[in-house]
Amino acid sequence: MERRKFLKYNSMALGGMLFAPYVNSASVFPDSGFVSNRPSVSDRKFISPVIEKTIKLVQGKITNPKLSEMFGNCFPNTLDTTIDFSMKDGKPDTFVITGDIKAMWLRDSAAQVWPYLKFVNEDKKLDLLIQGVLNRQAKCINIDPYANAFNKDAIGSEWASDNTDMKPELHERKWEIDSLCYPVRLLYQYWKTTNKNICFTEEWHEAFKIIVETFKKQQRKKDRGDYSFMRKTEKATDTLSDNGYGNPVFPNGLIVSSFRPSDDATVLPFLIPSNYFAAETLMRIQEIASDVYHDQSLSRKARLFAGSVRLGLRNYARAEKPDLGEVLAYEVDGFGNKLFMDDANVPSLLSLPYLDLMQKDDPLYINTRKFILSEYNPWFFKGRDFEGIGSSHTGVGMIWPISVIMRALTSTDENEIKDCVNMLIKSQSDTEFMHESFSVENPSNYTRSWFAWANSLFGELVLNIAENHPQLLKTI
Repeated sequence: MERRKFLKYNSMALGGMLFAPYVNSASVFPDSGFVSNRPSVSDRKFISPVIEKTIKLVQGKITNPKLSEMFGNCFPNTLDTTIDFSMKDGKPDTFVITGDIKAMWLRDSAAQVWPYLKFVNEDKKLDLLIQGVLNRQAKCINIDPYANAFNKDAIGSEWASDNTDMKPELHERKWEIDSLCYPVRLLYQYWKTTNKNICFTEEWHEAFKIIVETFKKQQRKKDRGDYSFMRKTEKATDTLSDNGYGNPVFPNGLIVSSFRPSDDATVLPFLIPSNYFAAETLMRIQEIASDVYHDQSLSRKARLFAGSVRLGLRNYARAEKPDLGEVLAYEVDGFGNKLFMDDANVPSLLSLPYLDLMQKDDPLYINTRKFILSEYNPWFFKGRDFEGIGSSHTGVGMIWPISVIMRALTSTDENEIKDCVNMLIKSQSDTEFMHESFSVENPSNYTRSWFAWANSLFGELVLNIAENHPQLLKTI
C-alpha cells in the first residue's frame, strides 16, 4: 500500500491482523485523572519514567480536559507504539517505524524522538534509545544516502520494482535533501545536550563524508549526477520526468532535491527550505569534523560548501511581491523560474525558525510568512473553523496538522498560538491523536490515524507552551 493512504483505523488491516493501535479500551488512570487511548502498559514498546513524570507535570498545568487528554496520548506515542530497541554487539540499536508503515524514514525517525532529547540526561534508558536511533541512521546513510526510508532487515520492499538502484535494505529510494539533514540535526543536538562523544563512531565519520559528497553530486555542476528514479504509477508526483532525473536546472551552487519532504516530486528541483537546511547541516558537519574527528580536510570542505549554498540562496531564492516586499520562493531552477507556495511538510518555508535556519523577526521571513499564510499560497486552505497549509500529497482542501503546529511554534503572537491549539483540538475528531491531514470542512474526513511524527510534534508544542507561555494553558 502506498505511504500516507491509510484512512480511518476501524476498517484497516495490516499483515493479516486488525490495525488498531489506539482502539484498545480507553481507561482512566487514577494517578493522572485523564482518559487514555494509549496501549496498555504491557503492550507499550518503550517506557521512560521521566516522560511519564513530564506528562503528569504538564497535565497539572492544563485546565482544558480535552487538551490534557490529547497531550497525554500524543506526547508518548512514538515510545508507546513505534520503537524496536535492542543491544547489538554491545551497542544500542533503535529502529523507529513511522506509524502505519513498518519502515523507518530518516526524517520521521529523527523528528519523532526529537522532543525526548532534552530528557536524556535524566533517563539512562532513554539516552540509550537515542544513541540507538543515531547508530541505526549512520548505518542507513552508509547503505544508501539517496534512500528516504529503510527496512529493519534486508527483506525487500513493495517498491522493489522502482527503476532506481534499489537494495533489499531499502523501503523506498526517493532522494530528499532533508533525509540527510535530520539525522545530523539530531546527532548535533545530542552532542550539545549530553556533552558525550559516544555516537561519533567511524561509521558516522564515513556518513559525514558521504553526505558532503552526495550534496556535491546533486549540485549538478558537471552532469546530472548518479541518481535517477522512475515508478510505474498513475500519480505524476510519484515519479520523475526526463528519464528519472527531473526537470532541468541551471547550476548555481544550490542542491537538487528530487522529492519534497512530503515524498512528492519537486517541480523545480532546487527546493529552497531544504537548501537552507543543507547549508546549516554542512556547518554542523564542519564543527564536528574539526572538534571531534580532527579531520580538517572534511571540515574545510563542509564550510566552503555551506558558503556556496548560502550564496545560491541569496542570489536565486528571493523575489519581490506586490504589497509584501521581498519573499522566498519554495522552489527554483536557476533559469529564473520560481514557484511561490509552501507545502505543509517540514522543512517548509514556515518552519525555517523552528529549524534554527532563520530568525522569526527577519523581515524576509515575516514577508514570506504573510504570503504563505494567505490565499496567494495555492496550498493554504481556509474554511469556517479551520485554516492551514496542505500538500499536493493529500490534495485540495486537506489541511495538515503539522502545518498548524508549526504555525504555533513559529509565532510570536499568543492569540495566534491559542487559535492554532484550539483548531488542533477540534481537528482530532474524537480520536485524541493528530492525523496526516483533515478536510477543511469536515475534520472527521482525515488521512492516517497513526502518524507518530505529528503526535510527537503536537506534544512538543504543548511542552513549548508550558515552558514559554504557561498562562495560555489556563485559557485554552
